[in-house]
Amino acid sequence: MNQHAHQPELIEPNAQNHYTVTAAALPLSCPMPGMKLWNSHPRVYLPIKPGETVRCPYCSATYELIP
Repeated sequence: MNQHAHQPELIEPNAQNHYTVTAAALPLSCPMPGMKLWNSHPRVYLPIKPGETVRCPYCSATYELIP
């Protein structure tokens, strides 16, 4: 049996410049869980409130938290 059959497909980190996230993504980090880490920067946690947009200090990706 393939061990990877039940694992979700990882997405490329920093592939987008803007991400819209919900409260389910909190605590917010860049790169987010589910992103490949081998070619990315160290994980950093980003403080954010609903309606705010924050920028990652490493890759400049922006994250917007929608209610």
